[in-house]
Amino acid sequence: MGKKGKKEHETPCKETFEPVPVEGRTPATVVLLLSSPEEDILAKACEAIHTFAEKGDENKVSVLGLGALQPLCQLIAHKNKLVRRNAFMALGIMATNSDVKSALKKIDVIPSIIDKLSLEEDIVVHEFATLCLASLSVDFFCKVQIFDNKGLPPVIQLLSSPDPDVKKNSLEIIFNLVQDYQSRLAVHELGGIPPLLELLKSDFPVIQHLALKTLQNLTTDKDTRNTFRQQQGFEKLMDILSSTDFRDLHAEALQVVSNCLSDSESFKLIHSAGGLMRLMEFVLHPNMPEIQSRAVKCIARVAQSSENGKLLHEQNVEKVLVELLSVADVSVKTATCQAVSAMSFHLASKDRFRDLGGIPAVVQMLNNESLALREAATQALSNLTYSNQLNAFSSISVGSSSAVYEAEGHKILVQELFGSCPRTVANSAATLGNLAGQEVIRCGILSHRAIQALVDTLKSTYTEVLVNATQCLAVLACDTEARAELQSAGGLQPLVNLLRSYDKEVLHNACMAISACAIDEPTAVEMCKYGALEMLQEINQSVNRKSSFSKLAMISLLNSNLSVKYSLTDHLASTDIISNGFYDAGKVRGGQRILTLEELSKQPVNQHRPIIVVNRATEETVHVPEERQSNPSETDTSSKGDRRTPRKKKEDDKQKDETQPESPTEKPWKMMDDVSLQLLVKEAKEFILPLNDEQEQYAALARLVSEAMGGAVEAKKLHEFPWVLHLSELKFQLQSNVVPIGLISKGIYCHRALLFKCLADCIGMSCTLVRGEYNRAWNEVLLFSRNPSSNGRSSQSCRYIVDLMHQPGNLLTANTPAAVQYQTI
Repeated sequence: MGKKGKKEHETPCKETFEPVPVEGRTPATVVLLLSSPEEDILAKACEAIHTFAEKGDENKVSVLGLGALQPLCQLIAHKNKLVRRNAFMALGIMATNSDVKSALKKIDVIPSIIDKLSLEEDIVVHEFATLCLASLSVDFFCKVQIFDNKGLPPVIQLLSSPDPDVKKNSLEIIFNLVQDYQSRLAVHELGGIPPLLELLKSDFPVIQHLALKTLQNLTTDKDTRNTFRQQQGFEKLMDILSSTDFRDLHAEALQVVSNCLSDSESFKLIHSAGGLMRLMEFVLHPNMPEIQSRAVKCIARVAQSSENGKLLHEQNVEKVLVELLSVADVSVKTATCQAVSAMSFHLASKDRFRDLGGIPAVVQMLNNESLALREAATQALSNLTYSNQLNAFSSISVGSSSAVYEAEGHKILVQELFGSCPRTVANSAATLGNLAGQEVIRCGILSHRAIQALVDTLKSTYTEVLVNATQCLAVLACDTEARAELQSAGGLQPLVNLLRSYDKEVLHNACMAISACAIDEPTAVEMCKYGALEMLQEINQSVNRKSSFSKLAMISLLNSNLSVKYSLTDHLASTDIISNGFYDAGKVRGGQRILTLEELSKQPVNQHRPIIVVNRATEETVHVPEERQSNPSETDTSSKGDRRTPRKKKEDDKQKDETQPESPTEKPWKMMDDVSLQLLVKEAKEFILPLNDEQEQYAALARLVSEAMGGAVEAKKLHEFPWVLHLSELKFQLQSNVVPIGLISKGIYCHRALLFKCLADCIGMSCTLVRGEYNRAWNEVLLFSRNPSSNGRSSQSCRYIVDLMHQPGNLLTANTPAAVQYQTI
């Protein structure tokens, strides 16, 4: 067998392979072909996917699932023009599906798409590239990507493309982007206004609508409005509004006009061109409610400027608006109420609306089922009844208030306070507050459960509701019955809770309402129980929260609660008149809650200083029982005599009732009558008031007080005076920390000064009460003396400290060493 010969080396074939037609009958096969190195195959595969995906969303999702998205995103940057174009066609069609859009967000494809928007690129690429971006730009994240990758400049350029589809897609991208403020400014700076205005002439309605909608967003910026005006934008809009062929564009065109009319210059321009007359034609157009409502909204926008409002008033726009209140369409009525609201900021228009009978027509809107209409109607009534003059109830506002009242609008407005729409509730409260300035109307409002309705609003979480509700309450609370109803309805606690608000307007109005409610002592005491004083103290110590309102609320509460005022300030002015129920609980630190007399009386007897209370008996109970006169051992037999003797058994019975635990049928807590105090008041009236000399009156009253509380005590023997033991015995006898002042027969400075102030107030004499340190207290009186050099034509005043302890009846000139010695240790 011979050797095997060596095989000769084969040379490669120089001829190319004949083209083989490829047919892909399944989507999977076509998707596989997207990875081919052959350009013809790639182009045909992309075209096949475009054709397949164009048939519906189900096919788009199917191709997505087969993994076509990634290779398509790569092929849009292919160097072959045909491959690139077909890949964009496939990707653009697929991007209209929501699932595909979600997948594209995960692929960084937007920079590649933007890169192919240059003017040198194929127009088909422009069409489908912008279609893809239009689909993606709905998403916020994608909008940011388009903006950051400088996508706006080429898109704005494509607004001038000869292809209408490219224009439409580019408009959609810009419209989506200008929802954000940053993009709005960029479109203006990049010169986007002129091409947008040019597109208003397009033969395609969809492009015109998109252009107008985009301009609606852009013209919310002042600088853009200026450019719009410079580019004859108004003239172009007026051409549209003047043509019946563009009737379908009128609504959007009016919205753009509405945005621009907020500028006085723009309004003058459109008015000089006859635009206002044309606008009024739209307002009065009977067959197009949508156009009517948009035109009326334009009027509302114009009226926001005082200068423009005056011009509208000269055109008698109020008459047109009143007529529109009777149309059937709800949207027109709503827009009309908004325009009435805007016009009502001008006093002349308020007067005109009232004279034309517009207010009853607006009141009728409150019965409509539409929430939007009721909200607009309440806002209109709020503005119609409000006056910004110093006199809050000028003839204009009073007349408008009367018109609302005569139309029984107050009844419906009170019912609206129970509603669920915060804006409507806020507007209703504001209107009722405006109406309540007149007593007759205020009574009418209160008769329809307005207080109960306001109590509910005080618990709202909406600032506007709280602001208007508290303002309304401040006006209604000037009525005594309203304050009583507010207390019984449980409204004081939520009102006091508003003092915790950090909204300045809410806090100011809450303080105003508290000031109004504090006129009544029971109401003031109740608010103090809920911590109003402590909160106001904290507010008034705050640099940021204190105001004249909070200071007024504090003063009002203290003036109606003299017991608390004396504890906090250690001072009662001559105008602070002590009445039954006053009690001296001693000095209290700021921020510490002062307990009520009832709370103090229910505490177990302790070692602290007693609470001194003022509660004189009625005239009918003033008598001295015989058994009490013949048995001096049961009570003190000092110089007070029988006129100071209470009926011990009656007191013991009362004290027993007071200290027993409450039962379901037990009567409410009641203070012990102080018959002894009433006897002192009677004696002061009989023996002191008849004195002719005012100085002698004060001296005699001082001697009466001193006699009642143990007589004169030498300063050096003050430590021997057994006042502490005496008060402890009274607390033990009464089994209470609360001691009526009439029972104190051994008192020192603080007790005598309080009794002097009490008696002086009862008989109409004037004096102050001041607390010092270490149980010191004194009364200051003001006396007038004739000036001899003035021939009796003038008098001089001088302040005196009344001595009640050492030389009773002696009047010490204020600030002299003797007076200072009396006031201090």
